[in-house]
Amino acid sequence: MTLPSRVQLIDVGPRDGLQNEKQPVPAAVKIELVHRLQAAGLTEIEVTSFVSPKWVPQMADNAEVMNGIQRQAGVRYSVLTPNAQGFEAALKTRPDEIVVFGAASEAFSHKNINCSIAESIERFAPVVQAALAAGIAVRGAMSCTVACPYEGDVAPERVAYLAGLMKQIGVQRVDVADTIGAGTPLKVQKAIEATLPYFDVDHICGHFHDTYGQALANTLAALQMGVWNFQSSVAGLGGCPYAKGATGNVSTEDVVYMLHGMGIDTGIDLDKLVDAGAFISGFLGRPPNSNVAKAILNKRLG
Repeated sequence: MTLPSRVQLIDVGPRDGLQNEKQPVPAAVKIELVHRLQAAGLTEIEVTSFVSPKWVPQMADNAEVMNGIQRQAGVRYSVLTPNAQGFEAALKTRPDEIVVFGAASEAFSHKNINCSIAESIERFAPVVQAALAAGIAVRGAMSCTVACPYEGDVAPERVAYLAGLMKQIGVQRVDVADTIGAGTPLKVQKAIEATLPYFDVDHICGHFHDTYGQALANTLAALQMGVWNFQSSVAGLGGCPYAKGATGNVSTEDVVYMLHGMGIDTGIDLDKLVDAGAFISGFLGRPPNSNVAKAILNKRLG
């Protein structure tokens, strides 16, 4: 078994992590979180989304946040763009990468964006082309690749279908996302296997939620297949607004601790990362949702 010697982590805390918080998080706090993440060594950060503030009020300050970041050379700043209007607004803030999305479950697609999988990808085609023409990278988030809150288990063939559509419209890399955190290692490996005919292992990211406590096991299962790009969320922030009971993304601190313990390089300073998580958790008035962060913070007190 050959594991990757290095792993690239994309922290989605500022976007995926904060989007469902009920209390408003000021732009200055979001900017400070991004600054702390890059200071900890994160070189890919999903900053915000250009969605209608009617649907996601927390992201209404998207342009202010993007324009307020002191950018560091070598850091990739990505944003979610759900449609052409969102892309036009995002373009003015110079993102390095845009993220488009589709679900491997028809029921989830209809509930989430009121259209079929094929229609959702068709809508994204002009956005992808416009981004590529502007020299902006494109990532495709494939949600519900293992299970769906409405349909239950999602067959690998559905994942392959979605990956094929993403490839057709010009998406450069994809996230294999266990959106509701119901996946287990072999199911996750099957979802990745279904994606491989369309995207090689270097262009696949693992995105695992920890609802059932399986996210680290699923990360290891993906590592064993050679996947070396993963998304995680500082302090385990986040969930999914359309998936009842889905808790946060796997915490970046827990993933980094596991990887470092396996001798895999991430370029991330764990102590500074814990500080970043403690900062945003302190603002939200609760402890970080990360076992590693809690252990390190307790040890510091001792």
